Amino acid sequence: MVEKPLIVLDFDGVIVDGIKEYWSSSRQTCINLLSAKEKNIISFPSEIPKAFKAMRPWVNYGWEMVILAAECANNTSQFKLLDLQNFSKNYEIECSLALKKWGWTPFQLQEALNQTRKKAISNNFNQWLNLHRPFSLVTERLKTLENEGIEFAVLTTKSIEFTKKLLDCFDLQPNLVFGHESGSKVDVLNQLLQKRRIRGFIEDRRTTLEKVLEDPRLKSIPCYLASWGYLKPQDRNNLPSGIKLLNLDILREPISKWS
Repeated sequence: MVEKPLIVLDFDGVIVDGIKEYWSSSRQTCINLLSAKEKNIISFPSEIPKAFKAMRPWVNYGWEMVILAAECANNTSQFKLLDLQNFSKNYEIECSLALKKWGWTPFQLQEALNQTRKKAISNNFNQWLNLHRPFSLVTERLKTLENEGIEFAVLTTKSIEFTKKLLDCFDLQPNLVFGHESGSKVDVLNQLLQKRRIRGFIEDRRTTLEKVLEDPRLKSIPCYLASWGYLKPQDRNNLPSGIKLLNLDILREPISKWS
């Protein structure tokens, strides 16, 4: 086992705010997938719709953003007709119904989204980069971990390729990077724990942290909910004993003082 302990962090919502890039890429992916007839009927706003922003905390995978973008632009969709509270209550069901309606599959949308991003990076990398806003206090703190003898890893549902490009631009060099290609976060943490001592897992998705708590093999990992991330309105309330709300003031403190 490697002696240096490891902090594991989610990426989007913890290290970077990528909502502008998500809308831009999801919007363009939809346009690429629509038929000529559909393009004459459906239009996509350049500005991020409020509904798209509001639903971000419910999104698990990139392809879901594409289906939400399509629903934002379709005036007859359930996304537009239902209030957001009702849509969010049945989020997975509504996304499945929308997939069937559009005739798309998750794999198709994820691959199309990846291709859209590759093209955007190739055509104008700086423009693509500027759609991402790193949380400066977080990136600065990660650069000081070495002083405490701690390394960090990034565990995200983004692709490894795009994540590494952004990390390089933020001048961050994690020891390990895991993307959606690596498997579920619970599985990756289990694999990591065979080789490393994990001092904490920082995530802005409460349900993901709860899944970690449910796995008895991961009980040694302290779980932290990032208060600055994409949280649902009720996420901060009544946290289970295994999850601690982490704010930026606590983040600045030595890790030994976090718990």
